Amino acid sequence: MKKELPYYYNVEVGWTGKRKSIVSGPNLPVLQVAAPPEFDGEEGSWTPEHLYVASVGVCFMTTFLAIAQVSRLAVVSLTVLAKGRLDRIAGVGFQVTEIVLTPRLVVSSSRDLERAAAILQKAEKNCLISNSVKTKVRLEPEIYSNQTPAYPCPPIAAAEAFKS
Repeated sequence: MKKELPYYYNVEVGWTGKRKSIVSGPNLPVLQVAAPPEFDGEEGSWTPEHLYVASVGVCFMTTFLAIAQVSRLAVVSLTVLAKGRLDRIAGVGFQVTEIVLTPRLVVSSSRDLERAAAILQKAEKNCLISNSVKTKVRLEPEIYSNQTPAYPCPPIAAAEAFKS
């Protein structure tokens, strides 16, 4: 049984030296995080910027999968490329100004392509992380049907709605 709202998600960030830290939470693995090289951090570490962009991508994916399950959409595979743009805004400072999500979705039947596009759009509108941040989130989906030989399907009408 689900608990009553509000829900709380607790994490602890501990400094480990230089511009590095660990992130931990109850019943969660420890994650090492550092500033990015652009801000005197070390190459090869997860950064707050990566985690911010990843949170939007993961939330979009889990929202889509929940809606697809309820809608009985047969998903063969799904990956989401999330690309965040960091800019310096006059009078504000550094800010992630846009995150472009490129979901690559394969559905089992070409009959489901239009419906899949509509569900992607619904997931983008209902992702709680996207709805919680001020960064513009833009969706650029790629939807395929599972077929042999595998090749991209022609663009579908519903996907054109994402280009605005």
